[in-house]
Amino acid sequence: MKIEVVTLFPSMITGALAFGVLGRAVERGLLQVGTEDPRAHTSDVHRTVDDRPYGGGPGMVMKPEPLLAAIRAAHARLPAGSPRVYLSAQGERFGQAQAQELAGLPGMLLLAGRYEGVDERVIELGIDRELSVGDYVVSGGELPALTVIDAVARLLPGVLGDERSSSEDSFAQGLLDWPHYTRPEVFEGREVPPVLLSGDHASIRRWRLRQAVARTWERRPDVIDRARLQSEARDVLDEFRGEKS
Repeated sequence: MKIEVVTLFPSMITGALAFGVLGRAVERGLLQVGTEDPRAHTSDVHRTVDDRPYGGGPGMVMKPEPLLAAIRAAHARLPAGSPRVYLSAQGERFGQAQAQELAGLPGMLLLAGRYEGVDERVIELGIDRELSVGDYVVSGGELPALTVIDAVARLLPGVLGDERSSSEDSFAQGLLDWPHYTRPEVFEGREVPPVLLSGDHASIRRWRLRQAVARTWERRPDVIDRARLQSEARDVLDEFRGEKS
């Protein structure tokens, strides 16, 4: 997959690509990430990319000329069918379903905004889709862009050492993850659940499903409401609700 990020701070993006899953994906040639700095598309000595908002108000707004030029330059390096995505608080909520959708594309452009936002005409002329990583405000779009890149990259074939990892992640099946344990068997008086030591794979799978259902119902009931649970998970949920009622 080929990704381009339009950002005033390219080193924030490239620096994060040197570690962990993303670093291995880049090394293996499974992921390519480029950057485009809007300051490279300015013509004044100060390389100005922002200005005061019309109508007054605090802060500055990213100017349309350099930003749109950067978007067009970066998008020209991407394969056909690559959407231009703006990381925005006004966007569609980014979740596992959106990550899976993007992972099936040949590439994408991510616009990381700064200041109070970008000139609306940039969105009208140069953006296909807006995504939000959550209902909170951060100082810029670089961290949200990296979140999207990481979530998408781990779904690409060959990126993870065990392909089951992504299919068993939280939200992959519409549920939170189950508890995980490793050695030692007893730690500060707390023991690993006996079922995980039994070698009975059917019982282990059922235990993990029940734990995932219970955690989701207790901690994120909104996820349960949206999830399209498989029949076994629905049965486990009904059992759990019955026990709690």
